[in-house]
Amino acid sequence: MFHDDISVIEKNPGVFEGTVTGNWSVNGNPNGGYLMAILASAIMKRSDKKFTPIMTANYIARCVPGKAVVVVEEISRSTQFNRYEARLIQDGKEKIRALGTFMLEKADCAIERYESGAPELAPVESCISMPELPHYTLFENLDMRIDPASAVWMQGQTAEKSEQKGWVKFRDGNSYDIFSLFLIADSIPPAIFVSQGPVSWVPTIELSTNIRNMPQTDRLKFILRTRFVTCGLLEADGELWDDAENLVSISRQIAQIRMI
Repeated sequence: MFHDDISVIEKNPGVFEGTVTGNWSVNGNPNGGYLMAILASAIMKRSDKKFTPIMTANYIARCVPGKAVVVVEEISRSTQFNRYEARLIQDGKEKIRALGTFMLEKADCAIERYESGAPELAPVESCISMPELPHYTLFENLDMRIDPASAVWMQGQTAEKSEQKGWVKFRDGNSYDIFSLFLIADSIPPAIFVSQGPVSWVPTIELSTNIRNMPQTDRLKFILRTRFVTCGLLEADGELWDDAENLVSISRQIAQIRMI
């Protein structure tokens, strides 16, 4: 279903048509990572370089389920990198503008160095599943388990640090690719919930995601941290790891925090 939901058709050079579905929504709003996957899907149809993508999206206005147009423009091309701009338009209005950088597939890595590792998590069976909630279709399709240390917000409590961690996979066993990792990287509940409890809304202003490696395991580990909240803005730094301790993606999000 996911791959059908991000499919686009090129109607004119660089102009694609697709549909934003309601299958990957949070409180009725299409997930930002899902929308990024639609943009990446259009870019990938234009790029001959398809490895280690870096996508940065500015969310200008709220998207809704329905028809969408994606306009892709090549910015530059070199031996190693292709760079593109993509815009998602609904009802004649620009809703998202993104920059994407794609590189040649690596043949060898001269340096493979991790100065920190995957999060330490409780076993999957000891973690707490996201509850079924109206209009939260994202979690109908993702099996997400929150580590008990982070799940305090689901029980009316709070913790000292804004740190959300746990396990995630597709419920239907869908295999991972670049597009699905954009979705999953942005599927984690806001880390600020852990220290402040569920707030009304944490809308994304800007999201950057870099896919580093394809997962080698069915279930992924995640961690999302927020360290600074000032003047109604926060940052959220995320990591995805597979269960073999390989780094899958890193992300940085800037969002608003709205208490009412």
